[in-house]
Amino acid sequence: MSKEKRRRHLFSAGILLFLLALVTGMIFPMLANPRMGLSAHLVGLLGGLFLIALGAIWPELDLPQAFDKAAFSLVIFGTYANLCTTFLAAAFATNRLTALAGSGHPAAAWQENVVTAGLVLSSVAMVTVCLLVLWGLYRHRAA
Repeated sequence: MSKEKRRRHLFSAGILLFLLALVTGMIFPMLANPRMGLSAHLVGLLGGLFLIALGAIWPELDLPQAFDKAAFSLVIFGTYANLCTTFLAAAFATNRLTALAGSGHPAAAWQENVVTAGLVLSSVAMVTVCLLVLWGLYRHRAA
């Protein structure tokens, strides 16, 4: 996929994620833990803006093709997984990894495990993306 196509996909994915975050903002008072629902709303907004910003600088990245594809796939996965997982944390009222916005009472063990896995995976994906983007910007500047 060309850099221009990836750029357009990032823009589209960012706008869609932003829209999903707006919908989350409308329904978060109905969730089991509204405070975590507000967190999901904000996570989605920031993730959407991140995708749009990344789309704006994508042509500036100089990454080998495999790393370019990996960064693109991981950023889509990471931003959407973060919104979905945080939304599930609000719906399930989990609090193992989200003690500050947690509801104060534990959810079922399987619910805590699902949210924990999602948050860990999305965090690893996003840290990897940031490292790849920094490397790609450095390589572009050095070239």
